[in-house]
Amino acid sequence: MKIAIVGIGCRYPGANSADEFIENVMAGRRYFRAMPPERLPSSDYYHHDPSHPDTTYCKIAAVLEGFQFNPVDFKIPQSTFRATDTAQWLALQVASDALQDADLKQIDTARTAVILGNSLTGEISRAQVMRYRWPYVGRVISELLDQFGVQGEARAAMLAQLEERYKEPFAPVDEDSLAGGLSNTIPGRICNYFDFRGGGYTVDGACSSSLLSVIHACNGLENGDFDVALAGGVDISLDPFELVGFAKIGALSPGDIKVYDQRSSGFLPGEGCGIVVLKRLDDALADNDRIYATIPGWGASTDGKGGLTAPSVSGQMLALQRAYEKAGYNLGSVELIEGHGTGTPVGDKVELGAVAQSLLRDADAGHRCGIGSIKSNIGHTKAAAGVAGLIKAAMSVHHAVLPPTQGLQVPNAIFADSPSLYPLTRGGHWDSDKVRRAGVSSAGFGGINTHVTLEEVEGKHGARSPLLPLLHSAQDTEVFFLGADSHAALLALVLSLKDAAARIAQAQLVDLAAHCARLAGRKPVRLGIVADTPATLLARLTAAAAAPLLAGVESLRPAPAARGRASPSYSRARGRSASTPASSGAAASASSTICGASSTPRWPTRWASRSAPRCSATPTAKARRPSAPWRPSWPRRRWPSRPSWPARSPAPSC
Repeated sequence: MKIAIVGIGCRYPGANSADEFIENVMAGRRYFRAMPPERLPSSDYYHHDPSHPDTTYCKIAAVLEGFQFNPVDFKIPQSTFRATDTAQWLALQVASDALQDADLKQIDTARTAVILGNSLTGEISRAQVMRYRWPYVGRVISELLDQFGVQGEARAAMLAQLEERYKEPFAPVDEDSLAGGLSNTIPGRICNYFDFRGGGYTVDGACSSSLLSVIHACNGLENGDFDVALAGGVDISLDPFELVGFAKIGALSPGDIKVYDQRSSGFLPGEGCGIVVLKRLDDALADNDRIYATIPGWGASTDGKGGLTAPSVSGQMLALQRAYEKAGYNLGSVELIEGHGTGTPVGDKVELGAVAQSLLRDADAGHRCGIGSIKSNIGHTKAAAGVAGLIKAAMSVHHAVLPPTQGLQVPNAIFADSPSLYPLTRGGHWDSDKVRRAGVSSAGFGGINTHVTLEEVEGKHGARSPLLPLLHSAQDTEVFFLGADSHAALLALVLSLKDAAARIAQAQLVDLAAHCARLAGRKPVRLGIVADTPATLLARLTAAAAAPLLAGVESLRPAPAARGRASPSYSRARGRSASTPASSGAAASASSTICGASSTPRWPTRWASRSAPRCSATPTAKARRPSAPWRPSWPRRRWPSRPSWPARSPAPSC
């Protein structure tokens, strides 16, 4: 029996819908940024030495931005809202989005189930436990006060104030606190709101949780336990428990994530939620539902004595074998694999070895199968990672595209030894006479392996996708043209952009560059900076602010010049040509590297077709090519805010 994917909802870094999600993948947008201090302060938890106790050596992550949950829309009392982990509200919102996307003509709530993957609820519920630990903390402080001889009223006042300040960040404990911190309440909250009575529970397969939930849902649909199922996962856990823990086993990358690369050094953490709406294919066709892809097979295995934390080739091959036996075809007819691909040397080697050996057994001569991983765009979202890969693969089947993987420059040696398996580094049109088939893998601590097969809907062989032009939009560097009416205004702009550069994601470099170019217009004082990462942009903005040219030693004000021609150097008197004195020192060297005075430039041709950048105050208006970043409002301080971009003024602020 085949299962149909009829609806998709998701909130991942940079994407609030499945359409935005696949567009980001095709455009090569990567949402890694410096860890926001309000999520995990680097001053408290970062240390470059992996062996340093209670710290992590990774300070880059892909985080959600602008998520806003309105409890009034879902008839949630404020007291319940405050006492409940954000993971529950995120899942409820995404479930609502998925059902809206499915647009089911009829739904029997008594036969609709919700099965979600999750581990440890979320970071808010874990932090809330600290409130209960005050008696221990209070005893330790009291003993210290005894040692220092603090007694009487001063002691009592100090302990009272300490308790008040210690508990202040945490919601008061009430009748909603227990349910608000439980993992199983996540699907229960969805069932409660929509009155679904077909069953609701969580599954915990660590990083394979969400794909495992899809397998449970498919089994239930096949067995007739329910008629509609919502499956997926949610993970919001960028806290010390997981990040320090992963650092101590060497799983995190100290820099970039390089999936299936010979230079693999670990993963970068991410977060998010993805939920798919599933029905039996026959029912979906009878109801004339829109179908993204079908699921003909699924399988799971464990590594047995292979290990609890280290993956096993034989264990993963067993999951592949079971999935394709159920599907009724073998891996040799599959042309796309969305892998687990975490970027860890051992994990990538084991997974590629399992797929390569399976293809060697099943594939005919000349067959080619590409493999990639969504983690190169949004990091490892752990309990929500498997469904992120499923969404990527389903949208690829639906649009007939082969999606690219980012950061892969030196392919793993296993590719050279495999006649069929190759890394999907560029992407393109899924141009094949065969039925489009894909596979999705996910694995987790404890030795769990899962694999789900995907297939296009019969008779829906697609034409060239409108997503294909996005493949040409990715680039490795951006040029930032800054313009102002005066030397002082340019310096103010540079200083304001430093704050933005410290907070933006890699993908937002192009948005900020386009925005700066629009603001620069034909303003007379110019600065040009080339940067490939937010960190590079921040470093060069810092150097520019300290350079003599911007510090006032020399003026950057040009005289009128013909468009496209180089301008001579100028003195402080506007429009008067003069020779520019040679500057000296490190600051001058930095200035000559990243600063330049010129006439109004000819913008690169890749900008020619861009519409004017837009700014939106709503979180649904996503910053993407060619739009400029938006300014959402944040309901809760746990979420990092996007920087607001410079305004049209001589001294803009970020």
